[in-house]
Amino acid sequence: MIRLSRFLKPYAFMIILVLGSIFLQTLGDLYLPTLMGDIINKGVMQGDTGEILRIGALMLLVTAGGVICAVISSYLSARISTGFGASLRSSIFRKVSGFSLNEFDRFGTATLITRTTNDVFQIQMVTIMIMRMMISAPMMAVGGIILALRRDRQLTLVLAFVLPILAGLVVFIASKMIPLFRSVQKKIDRMNLVLREKLTGVRVIRAFDAAEREEKRFNQANDDLTDTYIKVNRIMAFMVPTIMTIMSLTQLAIIWFGGQRISRGSMDLGSLSSFTQYAMQIMMSMLMMAFMFIMVPRAQAAASRINEVLDTSPEIVDPEEVKEAVAGRGHIEFRDVTFRYQGAEMPVLKDISFSAGPGEVTAIIGSTGSGKSTLINLIPRFYDIESGSILINGVDVREFSQEDLRSRIGFVPQKAVLFSGTIADNIRIGREDATDDEIRYAAEIAQASEFIEQMDGGYEYEIAQGGTNVSGGQKQRLSIARALVRKPEIYIFDDSFSALDFKTDASLRAALKKEIADSTVFIVTQRVSTVMDADRIIVLDEGRVAGIGTHRELLENCRVYREIVESQLSEEEIA
Repeated sequence: MIRLSRFLKPYAFMIILVLGSIFLQTLGDLYLPTLMGDIINKGVMQGDTGEILRIGALMLLVTAGGVICAVISSYLSARISTGFGASLRSSIFRKVSGFSLNEFDRFGTATLITRTTNDVFQIQMVTIMIMRMMISAPMMAVGGIILALRRDRQLTLVLAFVLPILAGLVVFIASKMIPLFRSVQKKIDRMNLVLREKLTGVRVIRAFDAAEREEKRFNQANDDLTDTYIKVNRIMAFMVPTIMTIMSLTQLAIIWFGGQRISRGSMDLGSLSSFTQYAMQIMMSMLMMAFMFIMVPRAQAAASRINEVLDTSPEIVDPEEVKEAVAGRGHIEFRDVTFRYQGAEMPVLKDISFSAGPGEVTAIIGSTGSGKSTLINLIPRFYDIESGSILINGVDVREFSQEDLRSRIGFVPQKAVLFSGTIADNIRIGREDATDDEIRYAAEIAQASEFIEQMDGGYEYEIAQGGTNVSGGQKQRLSIARALVRKPEIYIFDDSFSALDFKTDASLRAALKKEIADSTVFIVTQRVSTVMDADRIIVLDEGRVAGIGTHRELLENCRVYREIVESQLSEEEIA
């Protein structure tokens, strides 16, 4: 949690004000029992009404000052903790935004969501408690012990006996709860994962009548988390009455021994009253510290998980000296590229070499798992290659800044992703300064304008989260329009026509042909009909290039390509 303290630096002045307010409030709380003892000795015992009124007025003044200090410290503590939480969430979001896909694969989406929300909330809560309780409790305990000693040294032996017992109890409880809180955070991750899969896959679950199975999975994760929380609450249920019992017995012992000392004339009634209140203040401060020992371990576990994210160095970073392309527009060359996923034994792609230039359509085809999507994911540098090089306009992609590299590319992913907002907003993600006319033109080329105009509101139609209120084909066409409005040097279509019917597919490719004539185009597909007119077809088989050429050339020279064609087309269509 120490490494997170840098996020509190902007609030240094406010923290000083909080500490000052708490210090003054604690001094007032410690002074009140002394005044109470004085009012008993000087006023009540002597029957001096004037002294009672004078000390009573002073007590009211001290109480009013304590209230003002409490309000100030509470308000500022809330401001600091919420600001701290906001800064922490922003930092995690920025860090995660810079992760490569390898880091996403290593952490997982569910745990990143938990760390950004639940873990930050735990730290935010303990921050306000530290400022309100962990600072005042030790001050109250130390001040109470000093003032109790001043009132009666012999009666303080009761506290000398009780306080070690309380301290031992708090340490014992903390040692039991720290492992449980670490376990709780992992089990929250698990429950979020199952819940997220259930919500995102609700259609598949209903289609395969797997609701009962998913309910069992969720109940298992939920019950596991519940059982751990029950263990935590059992310890807390044991702690509170135990401490309260000790406090009550301590108060009883103080009154018993104090009464004996008063009867012997060794102590006055005002001192016993003050001592009793000091003892209760000391006990309450011990109780507050016990609660802190409950909260801090959980926040510590959350802080460790957050630090793990913040301390992770992204695998893909910009070079110290960024280069710019000097020649060509969208010329791409793969030179002996080999790539393997993190932790994999075998490379996914091996010795891939080819080149593509502007005005050319390069199609990539192959069986499932042959590495088609992996290959085109290397161009925008979603992953870094193991060996070889990928050049754009003569410059290695690792020598570009990521922003510059990706600004040259219009990418349409295999799974079309839409965001909540209007249709125009989703297309404008491709280029923020795109005009309404450019958005409409891109939609026309993507064969999306017809269904957009039929929608209520047209381009201002609200897309639901994840695009659940449009069909798969409509999502793909909007994703294509988003890439087109960017007007990049390089277009990458990763199986982006799979949800389209053959008529729409043909119309879209015909419209695209004129629009992307000056750009380098990559099309990943399983459909032979989509790649037949490509200038270059790359056939992948188990991560290696099985053949490169035109449709006719590959039919004659590439066995793998001919098998794919024969599985989709009749002999007449092949001829």
